[in-house]
Amino acid sequence: MRVYHLNCQQLLPISLNEAWDFFSSPLNLARITPRSMNFTVTSDFSDSTKMYEGMIITYKVSPLFGIKLNWMTEITTVCDKQYFIDEQRFGPFKFWHHEHHFKETKDGVLMRDELTYGMPFGVLGTAINALVVGKQVRDIFTYREQAVTKLFGKP
Repeated sequence: MRVYHLNCQQLLPISLNEAWDFFSSPLNLARITPRSMNFTVTSDFSDSTKMYEGMIITYKVSPLFGIKLNWMTEITTVCDKQYFIDEQRFGPFKFWHHEHHFKETKDGVLMRDELTYGMPFGVLGTAINALVVGKQVRDIFTYREQAVTKLFGKP
């Protein structure tokens, strides 16, 4: 299986507590995901729910051609106000490992995402990634950066 990597970072003009409070809430993911993906958290969480190690989060998402898919991730690691990791348990990828890092700086918080993923379907999956999925994943993170800037501003 071929694996792909995407690394992004963004400086947020907010406190570490504010950043952690926002990003550790599973329901906020829908607020920073492109509407075109019809992304919905289907787990029964309240607005005050915060992630913890072992938490299972379920979603419905339409990543390609409007086809609705179920997606399940597990929060495998949480280091309070430093980082957390989500991994796919069931969904569109063969492998998904996403690290979310937060570091306080003099200008706010440096947020860093490190994503490693793999496609199903062997050579066909490699071709699909080259033609569609790789760009779509990058576009999701570009959208996320813009959405976070709208929410919190620029440093």
